[in-house]
Amino acid sequence: MLRTSRFVTGIGVVLFSSGLLALPEDAAQPIHIQADSLEMDQQAQRGIYRGSVRVDQGTLRVTADEMIVEIRDNKVIKITASGNPAHYQQQLEKNEGQVEADASIIIYHTLEERLDLRGNALLTQQGNKISGDYIRYDIVAGKVDAQAEEDGRVLVVLEPADLEE
Repeated sequence: MLRTSRFVTGIGVVLFSSGLLALPEDAAQPIHIQADSLEMDQQAQRGIYRGSVRVDQGTLRVTADEMIVEIRDNKVIKITASGNPAHYQQQLEKNEGQVEADASIIIYHTLEERLDLRGNALLTQQGNKISGDYIRYDIVAGKVDAQAEEDGRVLVVLEPADLEE
């Protein structure tokens, strides 16, 4: 049981500390993970949460039908959330709106601090939207690469700047 507790704690610490961009208070908040079931495979260093999975820590929230967490050398290296859709949201800076992402599959690469959104992908912040079949979002660099399937197109909606600022 002790190994399992350390495993779950490690998941939370790495998954929800998005470095310099997340609100500092988020990392100090307790991590709450809810799911209908949890299957841990310590040999494969993987945990699978199933059924209305919800993770909260401060302003961060991830919801999915299923979430797979992969660990190497006692560090979470990848989290894969799948759903109809899977959803990610977090307040990155105090005076800015939340970043929200929806996709059939959301993959968070913890070492690179990057989100890959696959299948009906949508990335939104302060009314600005990017949608496509695949979106790669580099959280640290603030870079986005969006792609559409063969017959589709990437859609970008940019809201006008607030003239009062």
